[in-house]
Amino acid sequence: MKRHLFNLTLAVAAPLVLIAAWFGISSSSTNAFFPPLTQILSRFGDLWIFEHFSTDIIPSLKNLLLGFVIAVVLGVLLGFVLATVPLLRAMFEPTLHFLRGIPPVALVPILITLVGFGNEMRISSIVIAAVFPTMIATMDGIRSVDSGLRDVCTVYQLSRKDRLLSVYLPSAGPQIAAGMQVSLLVSFIVMIASEMMGTAQGIGAMTLLAQQTFMAADMWAGILLLGLIGFLSNLLFNLVKNRALSWYIGSKKMEKVS
Repeated sequence: MKRHLFNLTLAVAAPLVLIAAWFGISSSSTNAFFPPLTQILSRFGDLWIFEHFSTDIIPSLKNLLLGFVIAVVLGVLLGFVLATVPLLRAMFEPTLHFLRGIPPVALVPILITLVGFGNEMRISSIVIAAVFPTMIATMDGIRSVDSGLRDVCTVYQLSRKDRLLSVYLPSAGPQIAAGMQVSLLVSFIVMIASEMMGTAQGIGAMTLLAQQTFMAADMWAGILLLGLIGFLSNLLFNLVKNRALSWYIGSKKMEKVS
């Protein structure tokens, strides 16, 4: 318990120290590209709490959530199929490893050419980029399921649906969750990149516009918002993951005690 409180104190203290240092260093700044923190926070409130909340923040978050959910569902389903059908795995695994080696941001210009600049392009780019971490993690997780559980599935002649929901997902859950967390990070990066190319809507577009028009305080406010969204989305994911995998975390703690 004391260790947990100590770690929590450090986690809270470190950002506060950085903010205090930023405030102190920038308070007397006359650099047009490094405005005082008070000015940045003032523009943050004007832009993101009032002016652009419904027009830019909400659409960006919708695209992020929808693209991430679709990528996770496809990743789990395709990973399950490829892990349980050796012929398909032998056919497509080399191609999958080639495709996942392509930087996610590099896919955005291709989709702009094929789909256009609308929400379809942004969501599609998120899905295509974020599906691979979950798919690969699902494949590895399911292939590492204990052979005894596989024999039970065969003996009881469970359908693929029952095997997926009742046996494979619980057993491979920790690895799949790790892949999903990487997919969330990729989704966030691609969301920003897709908004910075050929569109005037979204947090990424507004931040890039501020940089191009030399509105430094607005640019820094956009960067702060992106960092805050990334932090909160990762925090929320960890809370859900810890709740869903509480049995796994408990068993690991028991192993350490024993």
